Amino acid sequence: MESPEKTDGRRARAVASRARILKAMVDLIEDGEIQPSAEAVALRAGVGVRTVFRLFNDVEGLRQGLQEVMDERLAPIYAEPVHGTLLERLDQLVARRRIVFEKLARPKAFADAHRAQSPSLTAAHQTFVRRQRELLLGHLQGVLPASAGFVEALDLTLSFDVWRRLREDQHLSADEAQNVVLRMVHAIVAEFGG
Repeated sequence: MESPEKTDGRRARAVASRARILKAMVDLIEDGEIQPSAEAVALRAGVGVRTVFRLFNDVEGLRQGLQEVMDERLAPIYAEPVHGTLLERLDQLVARRRIVFEKLARPKAFADAHRAQSPSLTAAHQTFVRRQRELLLGHLQGVLPASAGFVEALDLTLSFDVWRRLREDQHLSADEAQNVVLRMVHAIVAEFGG
């Protein structure tokens, strides 16, 4: 029978290796790897390929871990408080979403490409969309106009899909994309009388 110290040491090494593997996967995706191989992940993490497969029994486990790492990285940004008038809050939200969406661009593209084959990525996408709306409503608490359609228009305008289109399809810089989103937000506020 193994001593508790040996078991605890093995468990701690497994946890550390798992964290390094997930960080390596996210880093490779952020560096532009469309489909990082187990070998590339192992090399970047400083572990053997067998360790990758031992700690992540299947690809779904690795995808789920990827989502967890991204959530951890974004949590501090999501937690920042907002204040001021309706327009001031929306300006803060646009600036905050720029940071989040820029950090998410490549991992989200990877996740979206595999969503059809992955229950965890499908669930993560649904959670992401719901969370964006909840954050919008939270930012507007106390200053939200009662106009029908206001939240729907803002929810779409401030979505990752709009950001991705501006950045990837229309080839705007992050500054240009942020300015376009701000103009749309200000137009919505003016339209709905906020």
